[in-house]
Amino acid sequence: MDVVVTGGRGSSGRWIVDRLAGPHDVTVLDRRLPDDGGHPAVEYRALDLTAAGGVFDALTAIDPDAVVHWAAIPVAGNHPGVDLFQNNTLAAHNVLSAAGRVGADVVQGSSDGTYGFFFAEETPLPDELPITEGHACRPEDDYGLSKVVTEEIGKTISRRDGISVASIRPSWIQIPGEYPCRDEEYVDDLATGAGNYWSYVDVRDVADLVEAALTAEIAGHEAFNCVGPDNALGRPLVELMREQYGSVPDDCTVEGDAAAYSTAKATAMLGWEPTRSWREAADEDVDVPIV
Repeated sequence: MDVVVTGGRGSSGRWIVDRLAGPHDVTVLDRRLPDDGGHPAVEYRALDLTAAGGVFDALTAIDPDAVVHWAAIPVAGNHPGVDLFQNNTLAAHNVLSAAGRVGADVVQGSSDGTYGFFFAEETPLPDELPITEGHACRPEDDYGLSKVVTEEIGKTISRRDGISVASIRPSWIQIPGEYPCRDEEYVDDLATGAGNYWSYVDVRDVADLVEAALTAEIAGHEAFNCVGPDNALGRPLVELMREQYGSVPDDCTVEGDAAAYSTAKATAMLGWEPTRSWREAADEDVDVPIV
């Protein structure tokens, strides 16, 4: 399969590229070319994804079977909100529109920020535990809003051009051997991780889900939660919720140290399950892919 990956040189995108290169022919579109030549099995093109003409020309020339759109400003607070929103939504519109025109299916990076918990002024209780993809999206911030809009772009392009679009909603992505969700200040202060209910996901599980979505038969647009198999504190989630928020949702079926988000949909539709827990991965010694 010929696959274009945007943002493939970023901190999580490089793991996706490393997973796909070999089984697939991969071309990375990013703002600049690698200084050292990059991954030997990958082609590179420097491109501003907010420039529609350049994006269309590139995808028309490559004519890929699929596009992984992973380029974005990945978190709120580091850029002015309007700049973040404009960058993320305009790039998504350009990339997905071009993919639709050339008939390439899309897997795009969304976020658990779509639900609106983490960056809310006061973190609300979710309507349900575990949180499924059907939960209402109520962001109060520009980042979460940008991801809601990019998912709507995916739905629009899918309807218009008949391609499939999978929107992956990762929680806080962790790199093996680093795992800031296990830092002392995070573990010892319950409030630090309360905004996403102490959820996380290993970057290799993210790459696995992207590949699973690429090779699956998906009709239209589908969103998929992408979180680890447990919560980052290793304590019963209900206990954590009651300690931090004083209660749990009436619709609560989680048990033990489960994550707050359900991945049952990805398991049912894509055959994917998260396999890396902080218990092993936090101290793993794994080379970061060079892309």
